[in-house]
Amino acid sequence: MSVLVSEEKAATSSGQKQWVFLFNELDKAEAACNAKDWEDVRAFLGGKGANLFEMTRLGLPVPPGFTVSTEACNAYLAANHEFPAGLWEQEVAAMHEIEKLVGRRFGDPSNPLFVSCRSGAKFSMPGMMDTVLNIGLNDETAAGMIKLTGDPRFVYDSYRRLIQMFGSVVMGVADEPFEEVISEQKKKSGVKNDVDLTAEDWMVIIERFKALVKAYKGMDFPQDPYKQLEMATRAVFNSWFGKRAIDYRNATGIRHDLGTAVNIQTMVFGNMGDDSATGVAFTRNPVDGTKELYGDYLINAQGEDVVAGIRNTLPIARLKVDMPEAFAQFMEIVTKLENHFQDMQDVEFTIEHGKLWMLQTRSGKRTARAAIKMAVDMAEEGLISKQVALTRVTPEQVDQLLHPQFSAETKAKARKEGSMIVSKAVNASPGAAVGMAVFDADTADEWGKAGKAVIMVRPETKPDDVHGMIAAKGILTSRGGATSHAAVVARQFGTPAVCGAEELEIDVDHRMMHVVVGDTRVEIREGDWISLDGGTGEVFLGKLATQEPDFENEAELNKLLRWADEIRKLGVWANADYPKDAERARRYGAQGIGLCRTEHMFFEEDRLPIVQEMIMATSRARRLSALERLLPVQRHDFEGLFRAMDGLPVIIRLLDPPLHEFLPGYNELVADLTDLKVQLQHFHSLSEIDHALAQVRQKEDILNRVKALSEANPMLGLRGDRLSIVMPEITEMQVRAILEAAIHVKKDGIDVHPEIMVPLAGHVNELKYVKEIVDRVAAEVFAEAGTTVDFKYGSMVEVPRAALTADQMAEVAEFYSFGTNDLTQTTFGMSRDDAESKFLMEYTEKGILPTNPFQQLDRDGVGKLIDMTVHLGRSTRPDMHMGICGEHGGDPSSIEFCHMVGLNYVSCSPFRVPIARLAAAQAAIKHG
Repeated sequence: MSVLVSEEKAATSSGQKQWVFLFNELDKAEAACNAKDWEDVRAFLGGKGANLFEMTRLGLPVPPGFTVSTEACNAYLAANHEFPAGLWEQEVAAMHEIEKLVGRRFGDPSNPLFVSCRSGAKFSMPGMMDTVLNIGLNDETAAGMIKLTGDPRFVYDSYRRLIQMFGSVVMGVADEPFEEVISEQKKKSGVKNDVDLTAEDWMVIIERFKALVKAYKGMDFPQDPYKQLEMATRAVFNSWFGKRAIDYRNATGIRHDLGTAVNIQTMVFGNMGDDSATGVAFTRNPVDGTKELYGDYLINAQGEDVVAGIRNTLPIARLKVDMPEAFAQFMEIVTKLENHFQDMQDVEFTIEHGKLWMLQTRSGKRTARAAIKMAVDMAEEGLISKQVALTRVTPEQVDQLLHPQFSAETKAKARKEGSMIVSKAVNASPGAAVGMAVFDADTADEWGKAGKAVIMVRPETKPDDVHGMIAAKGILTSRGGATSHAAVVARQFGTPAVCGAEELEIDVDHRMMHVVVGDTRVEIREGDWISLDGGTGEVFLGKLATQEPDFENEAELNKLLRWADEIRKLGVWANADYPKDAERARRYGAQGIGLCRTEHMFFEEDRLPIVQEMIMATSRARRLSALERLLPVQRHDFEGLFRAMDGLPVIIRLLDPPLHEFLPGYNELVADLTDLKVQLQHFHSLSEIDHALAQVRQKEDILNRVKALSEANPMLGLRGDRLSIVMPEITEMQVRAILEAAIHVKKDGIDVHPEIMVPLAGHVNELKYVKEIVDRVAAEVFAEAGTTVDFKYGSMVEVPRAALTADQMAEVAEFYSFGTNDLTQTTFGMSRDDAESKFLMEYTEKGILPTNPFQQLDRDGVGKLIDMTVHLGRSTRPDMHMGICGEHGGDPSSIEFCHMVGLNYVSCSPFRVPIARLAAAQAAIKHG
């Protein structure tokens, strides 16, 4: 669209919907979206746009501009990629308002105005959508700008950037051909860096860039500035559903229907000489949370040079020396921004001929450690409340902080054994990562999905690499600094990263890299193992062992979790089968054992033969003989648990799985029998033959027992409380072991609170039958010991009928624990193992199910059964204690639901106890 025609179309018809807002029109934008709070404004203008409006309102030096709303994006996408009525005319009108503010005209060669076009969704998605800088440059305005500035090198550098970005982002030309042109020109001119190219070099490059666009797209690079603006706006809208943006949203749980705003902003130039610069900075250290300015900048550069990692940057502290006046003003502004937004800010800035301009601010991405430290520090500084501090840290960040690490001893040992350090560079994102080197995102994604541990190695990462970065265990780049794309995305996902390892010569085409260490040239090829420490910036050759972090020495985390404990209503218990697990759970803050699975004890090497003997028994007497030998070892197990949980409840589930799980598999037995019978052909002595025949008979007995126990659907067969009814002697032994153990430790001064839980019950009569066994054995044990212990009798809720008749079941059960793994299986009518391996991933990818119901509780189905159970159970027994002990007990969304329906506790893996403590507090803050 030409400049001449645009004047006529600029007027907005009366009553037409407003899509476009100037940065100084915050009031109009709030009215247009009926904003009730700042989140509504962010949703409407995008996070970047909303903050630009707010910075403008605060009187900060923001280059004038305007924002096209997210509503316009959604309308454009819904209308088959056509601008909604009035949008383009409003953009043109807004450009004329900007012209008045800056005193320059868009497309006027004598006094040209240039703008940037950037995306900006409600939630920050760094680098995932498109940006175009220097819009408005063409052959005529470039010539005019040279006359105005007297700096042809700056102008041609800016012009080639427009053609390169526009060609790649808007017109879909691959970026590599552009980079090849620049590399060839540098080689021809005998220079190493882009900044060493002359104006004449850039003129040659510009003409080659134009030819590239023509060759790839069959059309000339557009010279009309308004055509550039229109096409760039469309490109940003279209990038909302670009692959990298979709991958990022899927990984971070951002909704796909939000849309992106488009921010058009007057260009200011950091590449106008040695008195100009551009950079990115954080008001606190995003790696460790220290209260210090952190970031990078480049002199004589544009912003993309910093974040793309194509040049190694300068630390922000050095700006105080290079440009002291601008630095002092910058410090004043960023302090004001952090206090205003009450959060660590990630800012972009440009200095043009010594004048500071603020291009954006947003709440910065940070590592888990930094998030926790900042939340605690800001609360203690009085900047935010404890409640806000608790919402600033995600459960996933707590999980990341507790990921394995390399110990100093491990690294010292590795050096001693020859696992040399091959690099030490920027510690961009902390944590230990061990994996096979891969050199492109697609391979990282493919290998990662196949279950391989990979480290993605690149000279620098680009937004299109995000799917590989998500799949990788760690990220290693040879270029870029602490605010490069690789660093920012790694911190977002808690992925260890080392950036700017300049000594590494990475050859992507040949899928290898090499480095000289001392006098040794080390080659690392794709598939070779490397280990990186994102906390120290060290890269090791080979596989280093990791270890658990020291939870008790995480001072800020423990302080935050104590604040969580003051607020949360849900108890947090742990699933633990052994004393060492119980001890860890208690260190992590567990308030009880919500599930002890006794079958895990049966699989121990010293008792499995006795268990198998008990299963093979064809008479009650032989079964009892085996159970008598199991009794002392079970009792010892329970004593260890009770001692570890002194003063806290311990729920012990009676034997649950089908008995065939304790025997060898059918196919394995058939193969063993076949081998034995073949071996018989080669034996000659009677003793050898007799021994082999005895083995054959033993294997045949086991095989016959496996056949006898085989079921068409064993998970819905003879297991759980059904075993207690068919083979009550097993339950008698376990109850005796529990209560004898409780009496033994009570005599030692341990405060013991055993709770006996029946699995899989679906009818009240099952509970009654098993309770008679429990009461009878208890009476015997107490009589023999001459003392008693208090204990509770309860039921797992794992089948829909238990939920439907929870009022009847509560006449017998004193507590309920939801076994949400089996309850999900029986509610959906699907086997977890089969579903997850066969079709469940496809279901979630196609949107048939919103999430995997075995990972995140299905509120609409399984959740209704839980809610029903709570109300029915408490209608019979008002003070009935209830919790969940399936894997959902460690999932934040599921924990929130448990709070909402009034459960008393959640029980989860010991390692997820800290996560559950925080999630329970966040649920209390959100729902009251």
